[in-house]
Amino acid sequence: MSILSDLVPLASIDPAAVEHLLDLAFGADRHQRTAYSLRRGMAPIAELSFAALSDGELVGSIQCWPVELRTADGTCVPMVLMGPVAVHPDRQRQGIGRRLVAATLAKADASDSEPMVLIGDAVYYDRFFGFKASHTALWQLPGPVERDRLLARVQPGQALPRRAILGPRTCAVAEQAPSLVVPTSN
Repeated sequence: MSILSDLVPLASIDPAAVEHLLDLAFGADRHQRTAYSLRRGMAPIAELSFAALSDGELVGSIQCWPVELRTADGTCVPMVLMGPVAVHPDRQRQGIGRRLVAATLAKADASDSEPMVLIGDAVYYDRFFGFKASHTALWQLPGPVERDRLLARVQPGQALPRRAILGPRTCAVAEQAPSLVVPTSN
């Protein structure tokens, strides 16, 4: 078994190779999923998106996307959508995905990133990374989602509205409500 190299910025990888990995991991019909509607028209956040290489071959990737929560009164809360986290089927259960998520969260935490959201296994993402479905129970999305798989992670000093619509980011960060999202202090 080849050894995993250090993680590299996803932007340094051929986009066709990333798409091929995503097809292998999630199937060619993956574009029909609600997560794709959430990030439609957005470019990934380069500093939070990584690739895992083994002997120069792409074996894993993680992407993050700018999204927002919009409340009934029009307040915008910028967030980061984490995912997809893809690992080549032949390399699953080797810790590659966990390493990609840990790297992304470390980078996000170091830069006081907005709260994060993902669609994934609640037990896994809560146990290892602190993502919880309790934050998202009353959110609306642009498509179906298993409610217990819609998870959010907030840092100390951050807060999220109980009711809101999650979608692609259209607001400027300056529009956010200071009472809803408070920057963390170091």
